[in-house]
Amino acid sequence: MKGLLSPKSIAVIGASNDKKKVGHSLMVNLKNFKGHVIPINLKGNPILGKKCYKSVLDFPKDIDMALVAIPAKAVPSVVKECVKKKIKNIVIISAGFSEIGNKKAEKDLLEITKGKARILGPNCFGIVAPHLNIDTTFALTTPKSGDIAFISQSGALWAAIAIYSRIQNFGFSYFISLGNMLDLDFSDFIKLLDKDDRTKAIVLYIERLVDGKHFMDIVKKCKKPVIAIKAGRSEAGKRATLSHTGSLAGSFNVYKTAFNQSGVILVNTLEEAFDKAKFLQMPKGKKVVIVTNAGGPGTLTADYCETHGFEVVKLPKNLRFEKLPRAWSHNNPIDIVGDADADRFRYVFDILTKNKSFFDAAIVVMTQQKMIDIKGTVKEIINFKRKLKKSLVVCWMTDADSSILEKEGIPCFFEPEKAVKSFVIKQ
Repeated sequence: MKGLLSPKSIAVIGASNDKKKVGHSLMVNLKNFKGHVIPINLKGNPILGKKCYKSVLDFPKDIDMALVAIPAKAVPSVVKECVKKKIKNIVIISAGFSEIGNKKAEKDLLEITKGKARILGPNCFGIVAPHLNIDTTFALTTPKSGDIAFISQSGALWAAIAIYSRIQNFGFSYFISLGNMLDLDFSDFIKLLDKDDRTKAIVLYIERLVDGKHFMDIVKKCKKPVIAIKAGRSEAGKRATLSHTGSLAGSFNVYKTAFNQSGVILVNTLEEAFDKAKFLQMPKGKKVVIVTNAGGPGTLTADYCETHGFEVVKLPKNLRFEKLPRAWSHNNPIDIVGDADADRFRYVFDILTKNKSFFDAAIVVMTQQKMIDIKGTVKEIINFKRKLKKSLVVCWMTDADSSILEKEGIPCFFEPEKAVKSFVIKQ
């Protein structure tokens, strides 16, 4: 499967000069790939300036991956050619299989490749690895490189997420579209990505699981956070997944129990999934300290902490904040009052850094007052993060640019609840 995630050569079966065809989009999206792209088309005419071959068998060198984007009825014959060529990884973009009831065609493909090649798909969107300039999809946007892996049964969902990631300024190590999961499934890729140094968190869009017990075993062993959104919770959703990828969704409560037992972090929205994935440091425990320059937002944050299973830990009796104004809260949340400047934030951060054994994670809640020095406070938050070496998230209740914090790996959210929910705890 190494040739799936880091191929050196890719054959595009169904490559085309016709801009209306998927094979053309695949060629365009692979234009920056540093390896060999081999167009395959029965006509044999050059495609986008590259020499075209009528069959993979005509290409004189080895091929790591074959992308298949041709009508379903022609897929078995080209898969046979791929096997004969000893291509180990076959990505079938083509639709027209079990999602429309054509299960026999899928069984035939498995018989052809059994023990000789692995199939991703059919009815899938392919693979994206931005750091390798690999984009085997026909999406309009390729996201930037990052450390989140996204494995999805829906390909079209990727097209939207790719755009969303640009807006929200985060990137991906890999995107993998599973489609009908004839052969390769979630478990195969979670196992691979767990060993990938570039990947820090794994997000799943699940309609169904092929082997739930095996999936649970793999996730339990996975050292990285696995975050999932489960589609097909309602009766209408179940019907939609059946027509979409031929998936039988099953009982949501069964999935929920399985996820809980295996350590999958179940979320309700895609936004929440990627909010969590961006927060790559998992707290080692549930004790949280809150530093705020505003009482109301600090109180809301404390409420949300307890709602979501965190403990707003009491401050140790020996902790002294003698230089704070008399009006400070004298409790956690540590409300340092609305006129707090960068120096006051630094003073509190320094004390917490020196006494960090009593908490597992920190939340900084900052609202913008006229007297606050945004740039200075940002600098102090970054220094706090570097010295603390614990999970830290910022509730950034201002319209000031937060990108400097995010570049330092500090997630920022406007709403207190989102800040709290971004913490990832894998039980």
